[in-house]
Amino acid sequence: MAKSQRKRSSAIRSFTGSLPLQVKLILSFVLIIFIPILIYSWFLFRGVSDNAIRDLVKKTENILDIEKINIQNNVELMEWTGQLALSNQDMKDYLQIREETDIAWLLDFKTKTFAGYQHFLFNNPRIASIRLFTDNPHVSEFWPVVLKESRIRDRSWYGTVLRQRGIVWWEIQRGGEILSAAAPDASAATPYVSLLREFMYPDDSTHNGILEVSMEVRHFFTKTFSSVQEPGSQLLVVARGGEVYTDEKAAVFRNAPARELVKRLALTDREGNASETFDYEGHPYLAVHSYIPRLDVHLVNVVTLADTLADIRQTRSNMTIIILVLVGVLCIVSYFMHSLILKRLRVLRDSMKKVRGGNFSPDVPVYGTDEVGELGHHYRQMLKKINELIAEQVNRQAATKEAELRSLKNQIDSHFLYNTLENLKMLAEVEGQYTISDALTSLGGMMRYSLQWTRDRVRLRDEIQHIQHYMAIMNVRYDGKLELRLDVPPELNDQEVLKMSLQPIVENAVKHGMSQGGLQGKKLSVSLSAAVREGECVVEIADNGCGIPEDRLRRLNSMLRMEESDYRELRGRLEREGRDGGGIGLRNVDHRLVMSYGIEYGIRIESVEGSFTRVVMTLPHFMVSGGEGR
Repeated sequence: MAKSQRKRSSAIRSFTGSLPLQVKLILSFVLIIFIPILIYSWFLFRGVSDNAIRDLVKKTENILDIEKINIQNNVELMEWTGQLALSNQDMKDYLQIREETDIAWLLDFKTKTFAGYQHFLFNNPRIASIRLFTDNPHVSEFWPVVLKESRIRDRSWYGTVLRQRGIVWWEIQRGGEILSAAAPDASAATPYVSLLREFMYPDDSTHNGILEVSMEVRHFFTKTFSSVQEPGSQLLVVARGGEVYTDEKAAVFRNAPARELVKRLALTDREGNASETFDYEGHPYLAVHSYIPRLDVHLVNVVTLADTLADIRQTRSNMTIIILVLVGVLCIVSYFMHSLILKRLRVLRDSMKKVRGGNFSPDVPVYGTDEVGELGHHYRQMLKKINELIAEQVNRQAATKEAELRSLKNQIDSHFLYNTLENLKMLAEVEGQYTISDALTSLGGMMRYSLQWTRDRVRLRDEIQHIQHYMAIMNVRYDGKLELRLDVPPELNDQEVLKMSLQPIVENAVKHGMSQGGLQGKKLSVSLSAAVREGECVVEIADNGCGIPEDRLRRLNSMLRMEESDYRELRGRLEREGRDGGGIGLRNVDHRLVMSYGIEYGIRIESVEGSFTRVVMTLPHFMVSGGEGR
């Protein structure tokens, strides 16, 4: 499987590599633009959908809140009407009468008291009925207000109202003719919302009757049964027993009956608005419902989402078309822009083909200050440099031949010089001039060591031997006033050092130590020691000369690692002031160490004026024979 994946990856790389640069640029441009547009569109489409649903929920909740306000007003109206019905003193006296009354008294009560009482109670047209059901045997019925309690004892709510002990009980019922003995037809009867309440005798402990204040459902739930509804929206009421009251002819119930839609809802007894979406046989709906604990009913607003989703899809389609058109326009613009840019690159490509064919003087008509123009400029400079290198190579080949001849001649000259020194040495020994003989021996050793430069790295013992030859020759010059002391452990004799790196330091010590005049008849002692410290080889070369002033010491140490331009400027200034710049040999040694081993290696100068001067060289601990020192 991994092999097949590698093959596919290789095929893809081969295919993309064969595409023209312009196609790659256009594809990359389209991807860079198109992918963010897709991501943005996805969030935008999602936001449009969420905002549409959110706005619809908010609108539906507003309708629900308006209906709840209407319900609250009607509840207060019915409670106020019930209080008026029970607060009339004449009616209370009649309901609590303790003896039989004659016909004349009843006629007078009906004419004077009951007519005004009835007119006052029914002054609001939304109140359908007000009834006082009493079990007082001395009370005669006055239709339709004062009735016998026996007429309602078979009602389902009768026992519940008695258990409320004077607390209001709300019931939605389909009313029939209360005076009729026949059971009401639940399917044909008009539904009412009834306020039911038990009333007592004056001692508040003895049952006297039940008050009923009723209002038609269509008047109680005003907006639910209003002919003016929001399109695709319909309110409905779910009663305590699961009965549904609404306008069944509403357009929202065209594809599903109200009862079936209610079955899909998760109605709870928690107060406040709750919303949910659901499907019924492929038709999407939104329902916002609220529980009204006072009535023990659920008020639900059902909205069909078909039109809303259609609008969302239309919006998405329009935005998709706009995005596709925008991407198409960007592709066309990108194509023409890239054609203009790549035109000059094609000119450079054709010129390179000519150079490949051997023509190093083609015309490159590509100018400008942008990247392509800069590329054309550098390409022209490259061709110029190639032509210069070709001419230089021809001259170099001729110079090489000449150098080979000169090298051969130098070898012949060096052998002649060695032989001459040997002859002079033997002549000095014959004449008894052993000092001259020893000096010639040291000079010959130095010449062989310096002229036979086969490699840049040597053993420490070789470099020390070269220094011994140098000191021997310099002792001839200074009449034996120089002394070389060595403190090098045998295990460090094979330590790797750069060839000719110690001799300039010793030479510098002799030169300055003997020229200051501070020895006062003593010998100039030059000591060379070596040791391993923290995994590094440290070589120290010290002399007992007059030392270096502190300001000059600081300048010498700073000149070791100074930039070349700053170094030349400083030396020029010192020479103009008549002071010795110094430090050339030490700077060269330090630079060789840095280039060979790294910036953490090199030399530093320590000195105390009138006492000593010490040069400390730090090297990596390597043995020339191979391997790192231990």
